[in-house]
Amino acid sequence: MPDDVQGWLTPRAVAAEAGVSQEFDLSQCVREPIHLLGGVQSYGALIAARWDDAVVDTVSRNAAEVLGREAGELLGRPVTELIGAEQWALARESAEAVTDSGAAAPQEGPASSGVLPLTLEGEDDEGEGGARLFDVTVHRNGDLLVLEFEPRAEGGPFVFQNFYPRVRRALQKLQGATDVTECCAAAVREIRTLTGYDRVVAYRFDGRDGPGQVIAEDRSEGREPWLDLWFPASDIPPQARRLYARNWIRVIGDVDDRTAGLVPELRADTGQPLDLSASVLRTVSGYHLEYLRNIGVASSMSVSLLHEGELWGLIACHGDEPRLLSPEVRAACEFFGIALSLQLAAVAGREEADELARTRRALAAVLARLTSGAPDDLMRPGSGLVELLDADGAVLLRGTETLTAGAPLPDALSGLLARLAQDGSVGEVWSSDRLPEVLGLEPEEAEAEGIPAGLLLLPFNRDGDLLAWWRREQPAPREWAADPSRPVRTGPGGERLTPRGSAAVYRATVRGRSAPWSAAQRVAAGELWREVSGLLTRQVVALEARNTELARTNEDLDSFAHAAAHDLKEPLRGISNAAAFIVEDAGTVLDTTSLRRLTTVRRLAERMDGLLDSLLHFSRLGQVGLEREALSVDEVLDDALVVAGGRLAEQGVTLVRPAALPRLRADRERLREVLENLLVNAAKYAADEGAGERRVWVEAVRVAAPGRAPEEDEGGGADGGTVTALVVRDNGIGIPAGQQADVLQLFRRLHRRDERGGGSGVGLAVVKRIVERHGGRLWLESPAAAPDADCGGGPGTAVWFTLEEPPEARP
Repeated sequence: MPDDVQGWLTPRAVAAEAGVSQEFDLSQCVREPIHLLGGVQSYGALIAARWDDAVVDTVSRNAAEVLGREAGELLGRPVTELIGAEQWALARESAEAVTDSGAAAPQEGPASSGVLPLTLEGEDDEGEGGARLFDVTVHRNGDLLVLEFEPRAEGGPFVFQNFYPRVRRALQKLQGATDVTECCAAAVREIRTLTGYDRVVAYRFDGRDGPGQVIAEDRSEGREPWLDLWFPASDIPPQARRLYARNWIRVIGDVDDRTAGLVPELRADTGQPLDLSASVLRTVSGYHLEYLRNIGVASSMSVSLLHEGELWGLIACHGDEPRLLSPEVRAACEFFGIALSLQLAAVAGREEADELARTRRALAAVLARLTSGAPDDLMRPGSGLVELLDADGAVLLRGTETLTAGAPLPDALSGLLARLAQDGSVGEVWSSDRLPEVLGLEPEEAEAEGIPAGLLLLPFNRDGDLLAWWRREQPAPREWAADPSRPVRTGPGGERLTPRGSAAVYRATVRGRSAPWSAAQRVAAGELWREVSGLLTRQVVALEARNTELARTNEDLDSFAHAAAHDLKEPLRGISNAAAFIVEDAGTVLDTTSLRRLTTVRRLAERMDGLLDSLLHFSRLGQVGLEREALSVDEVLDDALVVAGGRLAEQGVTLVRPAALPRLRADRERLREVLENLLVNAAKYAADEGAGERRVWVEAVRVAAPGRAPEEDEGGGADGGTVTALVVRDNGIGIPAGQQADVLQLFRRLHRRDERGGGSGVGLAVVKRIVERHGGRLWLESPAAAPDADCGGGPGTAVWFTLEEPPEARP
C-alpha cells in the first residue's frame, strides 16, 4: 500500500486490508442481489405477516433479543398475539394511508412506508416486567405487511414542534439558493446540523450509469476534503442505484453490526429470501461494508435526490462512530431530501426556461433569414444555424444534395448520418455527446477516423433526408478519488476495493465526449424541424403543381407543334404545285424575272416543307414513349453507320473507336438517331481541305454523376460517384464557347443554309431532347484537343452525353 494512502487510513481499515481475500472479483459486487440478502441490522427486528389473516410468514432471528419472543414461537402464529388486534389494525391503517387504499407497494419509484409507535408487554433484558416502546416502520410487500421494530431511543418521545423550526430554517435557506451548487451547499450544511454526522456531501451522477462528483461538502475538522473529486461508477453499482431510487433514505447504524438473519431463509412461494427493497433495517452488502471501512466510516446515511423519477444524486453522510437515527429524525431527513429534490428541479427548471427563451429568440432570428422560403437558406454563411446550438458545424442532406455550414463536414461523419437516421424516428431528436462510445470506438480510434464526439440529428423522412449538428471532442480533465480504470488494486492483503479520497487523487482526462446537448437545444432543434418540414412539404406541393402544369403545357405545345406541322404541309404543297403548273403552262410567255420568282417560291415552299417535317419529328419525340432495354452501344453504332458512314466517307472523315463501348440501358432507335446526327454533324464540320487528316472518335468515359461538374472524375467522388458518358469528338472547325448554347436550340445553325452541307439546324436539338428524355445530360467542349497529337486538324468539338446504365453495369 502506498505510504500516502497508508497514512490516513484508520486502524480498522488497515485491519480490513490485511484480512481480505487474495482474490477480488468486482463483477460479483455488480451482480449481487442486495435486496435479497436475507437479513436485517441487528439493532431492530422484522416481522412479515400475511395481510389477510395476520399470520407471521417471516421473522428475524433476533426476535428474542429485541422483542422478547423467540422467532420459532412467532413463526406461523398470528402477529396479534404479540402486538394485539388493535395495534395490528393501526399498522394496517398506516400502510393503507401510504399505499393508496391498501394497494401493494409499487415496484418502480419511491417506496411508501409509515411509522407508528407500538407498545409490547413483557420482560425486558434484565427479566423485569413492563411495557416496552418501539418505533415501528410498516410497508406493504405483496400479500405481506412488513413491520420493522426499533426500540424507542432514550430521552423521551420525539416532539416535532421542537424539531420543526430547524427543518423550516433549513428549507428557507434552500429556497434562497440560486443555482444547483449553492442549493446543495446549503443542504449539506443543514443536514449535518440535523444529524450530527462528521461528513456530509452532495454527490451528483454523470448520467444514469456514470461516475459521480462531489459538488458540495460539509465536514468536521481534520477530515480530508472531497470537494470536486470524482468517484468511479463501480462505487455505486446498478442494483444499488435502483434501490436508492426506490428509497428516499438509507441508514447504516454500524458497519461492524452482526446481521440478524431471517426465518425461514427462503420463502416457499418464491424460493428466495424475503424481498427487502423497501426495508429500513435491510442488512448491508459485505462489499459496501468493506468500502465504508476502507474510507474510515463507521456509520452512514444516504438521502436520495430524484429528478423526473430518475436518480440524480445523493446526500451521503458519514460518521466516525456508530450512530442510530430515530424514525422521526429519518423522516425529517427524508422530508428534507424530497424538498431538496423539488428545489433542485425548480432551479434546473428556471435555468432551462431561461436558456430556452434565449434559444428561441435565436431560432426566431434564424427563421427570419429564410427570405426565399427555401431550407437551403439555412446553410448560407451568417444564417446563425450553427450558432443556434453552439455547434461546430451543421449539415443538411436532401436527396443527393449535401449542404454544410460552419466547419467542414468530417468525411467519416457523412457515411454515418444515414445509418443513424434510420435508427431514429422521423421528427424525433437524436443526440449524443459521446458518439465514439455509441459506436463502440475508443476515443483514439474515433479521432483517427475523424468522427466527432457530439452529434444531434433530426430525420425528415425514411429516405435519408435529415438536418444535423456536430461538435468536436472537448477533453475534460478530472480529479478522481481512485483510478477509474482500476477500481480495485493489490495491497498487502491482496486485491480489494481501494481507499478513496484526496490523499489518493488520480488525475485523468475524459476523452471522446463533447459539450452536452441541453434540453433547450433539443427543443429548439425540434421546433426548427417542424418549420423546415413545413417548408419542404410546401415546396413539394408547389413543385408537384408546377410539374403538373409544365407537363400539361408541354403536352399542349407538342400537340400544337404536331398539328401545325401536319396541317401546314397541305397548303405548302398546294403553293409548290401551283408554282410548278404556272411555270409549265406559261413558261413561254413569262419574262425571265417572273420565272425566277416562281422558282424561288417553289424552293422556299420545299424548304418550309422540310422545316415542318423536322418540327413534326421533334414534336413526336415528346409524345412517343421510350422502349428501354440493355443494349450494346457498339451494335447501335454499327447500325448508325449504315446511314452516317456514307457521309463520313464523302467528307474523307475516318472513324476511330479506341476501345469497345459498354452496355447501356436506352431506347435502341433513339440512341441510333443520336449517333447518326452526331456523326453526320462531325462530317459536315470537318476540317477544311489541307488542314490535316479528318477524324471522329467515339468513346465511353467515366464522369461525375448528375449534380456534379461535368469534368472527368477518376476518383469516383463522394457526391454520388461516377457514371458512363459517351463522347463523339472530332478535329473539325470547332464551335466558339459563346455559341455552344445556341447550336442546341431548334433551327439554329452557325453557317448559312447552303454552307457545310446545308441542313435545318434541328440535329443537335433532337439529340439534346432524346438524351434528356432518357434522364441524361448533354454538354459541349470546344476547342478540345484530339486524342492523337499527331493527327492535325482544327480545334474540334466534343459532344458528351450520359444515359441510364443497366443495374448489372452500374459500379
